[in-house]
This record gives sequence, structure tokens and C-alpha cells, in this order.
Amino acid sequence: MKITLIEPRSPGVHVFSKVKVPRLGLPILGTILKSSGHEVRIYVEEIQAPQLSRVAESDLVGISTITSTAPRAYHMADRLKDIDPDLPVVLGGPHVSFEPEEALQHADYCVLGEGERSFPRLIEALASGGDARGISGVAYRQRGKAVLNSPAEKVKVSDVPFPDMKLIEGWETLRLSPLSRRILPFHTSRGCPHGCRFCSVISLFGRQYRFRPVTDVISRLKEHDGAVIFFYDDNFAADRSRTKKLLRGMIDAGVDIEWSAQVRADVASDPEILQLMVQAGATMLHIGFESVNQSTLQEYEKNQTVEQMVESIETIHHHGLRIHGMFVIGSDADDPSTPRRTVDFALQHGIDTIQLMMLTPIPGTPLYEDFREEGRLITDRWEYYDGHHVVFKPARMTPYQMQYQVMKELARFYSLRRCLNLAARLQFVNSYFGFYGWRTVRRWMRDLRKKGYMSFLQKNFAT
Repeated sequence: MKITLIEPRSPGVHVFSKVKVPRLGLPILGTILKSSGHEVRIYVEEIQAPQLSRVAESDLVGISTITSTAPRAYHMADRLKDIDPDLPVVLGGPHVSFEPEEALQHADYCVLGEGERSFPRLIEALASGGDARGISGVAYRQRGKAVLNSPAEKVKVSDVPFPDMKLIEGWETLRLSPLSRRILPFHTSRGCPHGCRFCSVISLFGRQYRFRPVTDVISRLKEHDGAVIFFYDDNFAADRSRTKKLLRGMIDAGVDIEWSAQVRADVASDPEILQLMVQAGATMLHIGFESVNQSTLQEYEKNQTVEQMVESIETIHHHGLRIHGMFVIGSDADDPSTPRRTVDFALQHGIDTIQLMMLTPIPGTPLYEDFREEGRLITDRWEYYDGHHVVFKPARMTPYQMQYQVMKELARFYSLRRCLNLAARLQFVNSYFGFYGWRTVRRWMRDLRKKGYMSFLQKNFAT
């Protein structure tokens, strides 16, 4: 079959607009389908936009979506069905996994949860003239009603192929600036044992960690010498002994890459793993600090203190690693001063770059269910569920206050004066990303005003 897979673009400016890092779901599925003899083409819309009239010439189209891109995914699915009503359209991804009945209003089938087995089985069934009945992890329409089959099977990560990124249209020609080269996404594990109320990882992948064999990871990394890698693992250092084994293997094998990864702040309690990270080519760690408000940390069940965060920053910087600090504003313990105190903390302790996001109740999370039952959601437009818009009523400030203060404080962290000061101190990498942050914040503010979201908040939720 001739199969086209699409990842829709984000609805507006976001923190990773500059860095084109596709999610790995579609490249993995495309690799599986290609190995079965299918002709596969993948479009990541932020890299290269698909021409829908050409896409409609496929035998089947799959579209993967997170919550904020769902309206765009639904629009594309509807347009494809307008062009060819007989074209099978399949929707999948995190949002669809939790809102299948909604998604089936726009598609013939949905793949729910992990699709490495479900999606190929669906395609083979359709190719042989069969249907979706009995295929786990698949939902479909029957006589106008949604039918949800049994849940998808959890796959062994060792059975998942490494994705062929060349299946993505425009991937080979994607080039950024010398300081921001093309970044190759890579994953070595799935799952997370933690229970953050605003995170859907557990609902999608479960609490149990599943790992790729270390030897397979090292062998694959060797094929990408000279590359810049981002490890997509939810917590790269979740199993310290396994991570050390991987890092030692990378060092012994002479793997020549630059890389960054997501870790918890407690990684700093183990100096050995930080030393190994540096020796293995690490340049930056992305850390979900979440808050400088101790009450918020307790509410988020982070099991860390602000004092431990400070110690981790000092230790990680001592080892020469840069830090991208990720913070979430909007817990019931936060107030209008929280964004300012967060940026004060980041500046005081020299965090290199920050991500100041709005707490967002994504479908599939306990937070979403709680807020929906409490009547705290202020919009049902999914494009605003991207972490850059306030979509609920905070407990100790108005939605307008929260939106305004986060914008104001991000602009302070990424101020033009600070960027110039960093350049004067010869911190060129931080200065470069600071200028990018400055431009992004300005574009974000314009985008909010252009869409009328600030006016919406001010009119309805200013007091």
C-alpha cells in the first residue's frame, strides 16, 4: 500500500519553534511499515507542509496528534475526506488515545495508545479486504457509532525498530545555524514511575520502565558520529546503574556525538553519573524543576525541595553542563508573584535557559478530570492547550493575571539587555539562545493579541 503519515504543525509560536525535533511515533511506524513492503512517506508539517491533493492519492493516510494540534489534524482529515470520501483516514497519538469518540467524527479509524502492533495489523487487515474487528488498540465507526476494541498491548522496547528519519520529507535538507544544528531525536526507554497530575505519560506508557538493550543503543549511536542528539526519554537517568552502563559503553566505543537529555534534579546527587555524561558528550540537561514554591512542589508530588534544586544547579554547572530549566505556573499554591519569583530564582542561580509554561490540564491526566468536574476549564478549544495559554481558573489569581505575569517575566529573562550582557561576557551560546528567546517571546505576545486571547481573558477573567 501507498501510505502517507502526517504530524500537524503547532497552532502558534512555541518554545521549540526554532528546533525542528519531530516526535518519534510516526517515523517508528513508518519504519515498521516500510519493512513490510509498504511505500511510506512522512510529513512533519513544521519541516515541510504536505499538499493534501497529492496526499489524497495515497491508499491510506495516518495523522498523529497531541492535544494542541488536534484541530489542525481534524481539519486535515476532513479535507482529505472531501477530496476522496473513500480514502481510509486513521487518527492516532496522545490526544486521540484519550478522546477517540471525538476523533472518530473526523476519521474512519483511531489507533489508541502504543501503535507499533495495532497500526500494522489494521493496515494488513484493510489491505486483505478485512476490517478492524478484534484488533486491539483500534477504534472505528460502525453504523455511525464508535466501537472501541480492547486496549493496545504494551510492546517490548527492544522490539521497536530505530526510526528511519529519512522517511520524513525534507529531513535530509533540514539545516539550521551552526549554533543550532539539526537535532536527531533518539529514545532508549519508555515509561515513568512518577505520578505528576499534569502528565499523561503514565496513562500512555505505564509506570514500568522499559529499556532498549545498551548494546543496541551504542551500535545505533555509532552510526551517527558527529550528530547532535536529543534523548526523548522521559527521564534519561531513571535507572542509574543502567544509565552508567550506557555512558561507559558510549565512552569505550568512542561514540562521537553532542547530546542533551531530560533528567530529574536528583541526578546531581551522583557526581559519577555527571562525570560520565560529560565524558560521553553531554552538553545540556533539561530539568523539570517545575516550581520555586515548596507548596507547589508538594502539590505536584515532585519529592524534592527548593534547597535540593539549588544544590543540583551548582553541582551540574560545576561539571560544565548547561541547564534548561522547565517550570510550570498555575498550581493552587501559586499566586501572581510566582512567575516573578521563578525568574528571580533562575537569574540568581544562573540557569542558562528556561521554559515557563502554564499548567495545562491535558485529556488523559488526573488534572484534566479534576478541573472538568470542578468546572474550572474556561475554554474547550484544544489549540489553546499548548502550555502557552491559560485554559483554567487558577485558585489564587485570575486567568488574565497568570497569562500577563508569565509573559512579562519570560520577557524579563530573555531581555535584549541580558542577551547583550551574555555576549559581552563571551557566553555566546547562551547569548544566541537568549536572542532566540527574546524573538520568540515577542512573537508569542503578538500572536496572543492577534488571536484576541488576551482580550478574551481581560474581558471575562480579569477580576
